[in-house]
Amino acid sequence: MSRPERAVVIGSGFGGLALAIRLQAAGVQVTLLEKREAIGGRAYRLEDRGYVFDMGPSLITAPHIVDSVFQAAGRRLADYVELMPLDPYYRIYFHDGTHLDYVGDPERMKAQMRTFNEGDAERFDAFMAQVRPIYDAVIGDRLGSTSFGDLKTMIGFLPRMISLNAYRPVTSFVNRYFQDFRHRFIYSFHPLFVGGNPFHTPSVYLMIPYLERQGGVWFSRGGMYSVVKALGQVFQELGGRILTDHEVTRIGVRDRAVTHVEAGGRRFEADLVVSNGDPGHTYRDLIDPSHRSRWTDRKVEKIDYSMSCFLLYLGTRRQYPALEHHTLILTERYKELLEDIFEKKLLPDDFSMYLHVPTRSDPGMAPEGCESMYVLVPVANLRSGIDWDEIRESFADKVIDFLEAWGLEGLRENLEVLHIMDPTHFRDDLNSLHGNAFAIVPKFTQTAWFRPHNRSSDVQGLYLVGAGTHPGAGVPGVFLSAETTYGCIAYDVGLPDQWDWDEPGRVALEGASPAAQALSSSTA
Repeated sequence: MSRPERAVVIGSGFGGLALAIRLQAAGVQVTLLEKREAIGGRAYRLEDRGYVFDMGPSLITAPHIVDSVFQAAGRRLADYVELMPLDPYYRIYFHDGTHLDYVGDPERMKAQMRTFNEGDAERFDAFMAQVRPIYDAVIGDRLGSTSFGDLKTMIGFLPRMISLNAYRPVTSFVNRYFQDFRHRFIYSFHPLFVGGNPFHTPSVYLMIPYLERQGGVWFSRGGMYSVVKALGQVFQELGGRILTDHEVTRIGVRDRAVTHVEAGGRRFEADLVVSNGDPGHTYRDLIDPSHRSRWTDRKVEKIDYSMSCFLLYLGTRRQYPALEHHTLILTERYKELLEDIFEKKLLPDDFSMYLHVPTRSDPGMAPEGCESMYVLVPVANLRSGIDWDEIRESFADKVIDFLEAWGLEGLRENLEVLHIMDPTHFRDDLNSLHGNAFAIVPKFTQTAWFRPHNRSSDVQGLYLVGAGTHPGAGVPGVFLSAETTYGCIAYDVGLPDQWDWDEPGRVALEGASPAAQALSSSTA
């Protein structure tokens, strides 16, 4: 491919925005097309009567990964967003009434663990020592941002994965160190944040708790959408163009190469196209089957798509101090509940839930003395056949009844705002196949080379970014996917490298846009 002049990025989630900035800073004129009326993708915002809700991601780990995008544009994240450290990271309530505050300080963590099992606390350091090499491989050696577009790279990685025991299921790895069910849960639940079942997800994803320990867990003042707005601002300052209310209906292909994108009744010529959309939707719905020898409709349907979510966005006239910024409330069943959701695709009578209460850290996200929260219940995706139009309201009532019985007294009578989101939203608003919430299940056979590649195998000039490609879902994952995809493009067309994590703030700008060079000079 020759050096591109025009690029189109489809979708404005974190991955699409990060990749658009990298390309624009490298001198490529980028047009970003967004289906909805505002940018953000899954990181959308909802505001109602003074209550502010982040509709998707609720935290940032590894801020340096996010900052690397700003550095590529000659900026600093800190100049655009105020990050607030969270302590505890999460409060976890168990079915027997006990709870643990999950924190980054190992001594505080071990002190809590001793209450339930002295031996578990003694084995904590050994567990972390075993997890660190996985973190070093994924983050330190940048395997999380290395393209696995060819089988040779995957074959080269397998011996290391085996030597680290990173192929073992997460729960199998964790259970070797901890005996108490509480400790087994708190160090195995993280795959759920990226759409995986911990009983099947490979232990390479255990880098997440070490990532949290190393870099902390953070929230951005004003909500996670402040990061979306900052990314959009940087992109436009560099000369990028954003068009909302432009749903892409077709990616044009001629002679196995992209030619243009059709959206909003308009045609956008492009030398390269990057899709931040669901990979299944991208291939099945946007590209004619005659141009897809690898990603056929049959292959798209064979993908194991992630679970979905049922969410309540609640604005209450009173506050609930028992809830931390992030709170998990768990049922007694763990493995069996996940089997119901992931494998059997049932709607069980019991449920576990995750609550995001940003007003605990940022009172400005609700009227004075009030609470803004969302309640997330993992549920099966739409392959379950569940009729959400029929049960949506009754299931919402069931969740609210549970929370009142659990201890949120007067919740219903103090509700001022209530919005419901279910798997049909992910399907209809976000074009996620079968209403998945996290793209593709991160099991071994859908990890690294086995995921849809960052560089399309079918169409020259087509690339993927976001949760559905390598390395996967989660805020760090989608930002790393932008780095991976940019690396593929840079290699293909001769764009410059733009960043150096080992020297934060340094930006290599050879070949970058004049705007980025000028801004780098002014902020050096």
